[in-house]
Amino acid sequence: MLKTFTDQLNRKVIINYPPKRIISLVPSQTELLFELGLTDEVIGITKFCIHPAAQVKSKTKVGGTKKLDIELIRSLQPDLIIGNREENTKDNIDLLSEEFPVWVSDVASLEDAMKTISQIGDLLDRQPEAAYLNHLINAGFTDLQTLALQLGIDKKVAYLIWKDPYMLAGRETYINDILMKIGLTNITKESRYPETDLQDLALLKPDLVFLSSEPYPFREKHLEALKLSLPGTEIMLVDGEMFSWYGSRLVKAVQYHFQLQPKLK
Repeated sequence: MLKTFTDQLNRKVIINYPPKRIISLVPSQTELLFELGLTDEVIGITKFCIHPAAQVKSKTKVGGTKKLDIELIRSLQPDLIIGNREENTKDNIDLLSEEFPVWVSDVASLEDAMKTISQIGDLLDRQPEAAYLNHLINAGFTDLQTLALQLGIDKKVAYLIWKDPYMLAGRETYINDILMKIGLTNITKESRYPETDLQDLALLKPDLVFLSSEPYPFREKHLEALKLSLPGTEIMLVDGEMFSWYGSRLVKAVQYHFQLQPKLK
């Protein structure tokens, strides 16, 4: 039957409910779909969709999140495409929306992420599974916020996502909200993903610098180089998926942050 939904860009999306041929254009949402039990329904994913490893292996790759193979997507004849405002381009979303139902999320906070899980559960007739995931995530992050207070975590952090040029995760981002949830304050007051250099970063005097494993793959050698420019600042490699993936990975993120928090005192 035909059913109408409203996505997070306030666009009306009419689908044949429940959809049976789904393409996901976002890695964290791809993982969520498999977690909701939609292994057979997912027919296409991006080359960056790496979790869960066993299931994604056999799925058709339709390009990168921003460089999609439109003709390949057309050949798959999806009855639903699921994307994201930040991770996919407006041009691609607009083009695909002319031919297929495209539901788009817009996530800038943990609360947005949980809303997305709930709405995707509604969209795909997986409401109980989505509700259970949100129960685990809400309980976990409530405990993380309590632990941050108990441990007295109160440090300023610079979260680096890119090199050459260096780029920070700024305010009004999902990463910023996760940093706050575990008791940290973002050192930059700029929005989105501002560029910086080591001289400007030193002037901001962060207590901590996080080097994310994605999208730029920071490694130990980068950590050692930054120590020379930022003496007295604690510099840590962190798992970017635990700060930036907003689907079912949040359940794993809770355990990750519980282990991280004692190191932040």
